[in-house]
Amino acid sequence: MPKLSLISNVKPTDVGAFVLEFQKFAGALLKKPESHMATSFEYQQHLCFAGTFEPAFLLTVGSLGNINPENNIAFSKAFFEYLGRTLGVPDDRGYVSFNDAGRANIGFKSTTMAELLK
Repeated sequence: MPKLSLISNVKPTDVGAFVLEFQKFAGALLKKPESHMATSFEYQQHLCFAGTFEPAFLLTVGSLGNINPENNIAFSKAFFEYLGRTLGVPDDRGYVSFNDAGRANIGFKSTTMAELLK
């Protein structure tokens, strides 16, 4: 059930293509099928990071089961490299927040993931 929310003051030339590519990348990284993923991108021209409007981003990654301190180091490295390459954002100009809300706290198909994954 990965969900990714990316906010950046860098607008890709083709936002739709970027989101699809980013979702594919994140799915492979997180080892989750794209059919279970939700990804959003918000261009925020006035995103101020460290007192400037230089290229920056805020990324929130929610996933069940693989968010942990060891994985998060590798995930962070990969996300920063990807966003550096695709959006030109240096690795000191963004934050990645990792969240595992727990199966009982994610609703889907009129119930929770805890019930669906029994």
